[in-house]
Amino acid sequence: MDFRNKSVLITGGCSGIGKIIARKSLERGVKKLIIWDINEEALVKIKQEFSGIGGDIFTYKVDVFNLDEIKINAQKVRTEVGKIDVLINNAGIVVGKYFHEHTHEQIEKSMNINSNALMHIGLEFLPGMMAENSGAICNIASSAGLISNPKMSVYAASKWAVVGWSDSLRLEMEQLGKNISVTTIMPFYINTGMFDGVKSKLLPILEPEPTAEKIIKSIENKTKMLAMPMPYWFIRFSQGIMPIPLFDWVMKNIFGVYDTMKDFRGRK
Repeated sequence: MDFRNKSVLITGGCSGIGKIIARKSLERGVKKLIIWDINEEALVKIKQEFSGIGGDIFTYKVDVFNLDEIKINAQKVRTEVGKIDVLINNAGIVVGKYFHEHTHEQIEKSMNINSNALMHIGLEFLPGMMAENSGAICNIASSAGLISNPKMSVYAASKWAVVGWSDSLRLEMEQLGKNISVTTIMPFYINTGMFDGVKSKLLPILEPEPTAEKIIKSIENKTKMLAMPMPYWFIRFSQGIMPIPLFDWVMKNIFGVYDTMKDFRGRK
């Protein structure tokens, strides 16, 4: 998918990896950039900051936890902007507690924002892509959608759901003969502040700029699944050949994955 002269919608586009992807989209020559974010002040600032790069920028204050807001603002986009060529489902949250420490409200919020919202937003814009027989959807999941981890039980559940839905959607588009690519991104921790306090024994914490570049290139190349830094095939292969106790031992003692969240603070 060539970004030039396209319309790109990014959720959670005012901070972290979403903001960098938004900037890189403009630098690649998108005609219309649509940013959804819950932070109204940040939306004003990003429009001012990116105004000189090129392309038209449209901002919408949207709480993707709220289905009504998704529906209302999707209709606004269709009316005010037109069709969407590229949808990047990026918005997400993390609680970072043991499961028994969660409230019911935290579980509902995590699942709605990290999983359900992506499906609802996809359902709003996919029919337009299907009518045009052209488009790209990129869903930002997580390596937590592949590997279980203490203090990430609900977050992992939400991301496993994204991986399953996103890749099934890819297969549906292929089965229907539609020229719509679906890319699932499964990164390790990214140094954006969202996972402040996380410590990794062996695997590198990902830097935002090169990570965003890889995500955009994966959309351009119609990559089906991208895990970072460990390749998707390596994770699945290791899980397939190792008995669970051995896989757990390797993840805990060699890679140190199971201890990464011990000192988690998150973005303040």
